[in-house]
Amino acid sequence: MFVDYTKIKIKAGNGGDGAATFRREKYVAAGGPDGGDGGNGGSIYFRVDPNQNTLIDFRYNKTFKAENGQNGRGSHCFGKSGEDLYIDVPIGTVVKDAETGKVIVDLSQEGQVELVLKGGRGGKGNSHFATSTRQAPRFAIDGEKGKEKEVILELKSLADVGLVGFPNVGKSTILSRVTAAQPKIANYPFTTINPNLGVTKTKRGDTFVIADIPGIIEGASEGVGLGIQFLRHVERTKLLLHVLDVSGAEGRDPVEDYNKINEELKKYSERLANKKQILVANKIDSCQDEELIKKVEKLAKDQKLELFKISAVTGEGLDDLMNRAGEVLKTIPKEEIFDIEDRVIYTLEDDKDEFTVEIVKGEFIVTGPAVERLMGRVNIGDNESYHYLERMLEKLGINEELRNKGVKAGDTVKILDWEFEWYA
Repeated sequence: MFVDYTKIKIKAGNGGDGAATFRREKYVAAGGPDGGDGGNGGSIYFRVDPNQNTLIDFRYNKTFKAENGQNGRGSHCFGKSGEDLYIDVPIGTVVKDAETGKVIVDLSQEGQVELVLKGGRGGKGNSHFATSTRQAPRFAIDGEKGKEKEVILELKSLADVGLVGFPNVGKSTILSRVTAAQPKIANYPFTTINPNLGVTKTKRGDTFVIADIPGIIEGASEGVGLGIQFLRHVERTKLLLHVLDVSGAEGRDPVEDYNKINEELKKYSERLANKKQILVANKIDSCQDEELIKKVEKLAKDQKLELFKISAVTGEGLDDLMNRAGEVLKTIPKEEIFDIEDRVIYTLEDDKDEFTVEIVKGEFIVTGPAVERLMGRVNIGDNESYHYLERMLEKLGINEELRNKGVKAGDTVKILDWEFEWYA
């Protein structure tokens, strides 16, 4: 089964908690704090696997979690960091944020490995907080929680040339003649229900990948037929060979077919509609109406497109078509398939000390990555940990921002789920 779209949940590992312990050893007086740090949580990476060509492995396995870091222990023993999780995907896979639809990473190169979610940092043990005035700190810092995200995986085939056209125009036959691919071929609609790829080498020595793109008919961009599920595979191609049936055997008008296919490409993406095209008049060996060929010739002239007349069955004209495709490919520069504003390659926001202060119904609401990390690492019930919180609020500039917003003694300050009363 070919699967090219799925949605999964990924979660980075939690950081281990720091330990609040004291050295207790015979003949050692006042040993002092010796709590070790917690280990870092495992991160989540996506990795290109050359042995995969579908996303079927994700059809039933929908949740992926990296290993948590272990807690710190006494005697300055640090917790073990969690193992990173590597998720293997086929080349051409695009990872998107399910909430925003923005692209996180595009895995389109062999051997590519990308960090998507960074594991939570381990908490610090109480040995870090000993000072000359506080020689026995009884608190430690909890580890950060690993971030969780729902992502969409889309497989977009990596091909240089895409064969587009209505069902039964001969795309699969062309692919089978010019490459070693063996697509299913039969005389009924939607014989091809999966993208088929093959590598061709022209007599001039050019080598490139060709994809037979199925399912594009009138209304495909709105879900008719096989719907838009295969239009994504056209996005990476540099050149489109637009195949038209000029035999007249099925009563089709090749010019109408051309216009309908291009309209569906345009509805799906303006970028697809603007891709370089070569017209391919197929089945000339069984042409029953010369007027159809003349109509296609006029179409090519009006659209300023190159036209090749071929017979995929007999092989007539295929060598010239492939040679020309190889020449054209050399003139087309590589382009990104995403607009800059759609690309959000993950920036590890958890490393930023960002926060916002808003006034809602008289309350001062503090939110942002900085306070999420801070509140997840302190124990409000412990006096020393609470004092640490107060110092960090000052250090991060949160208290200063509250003052700038006009906070006064007795006002309520809400940090995540905690409410505090401000005092001068």
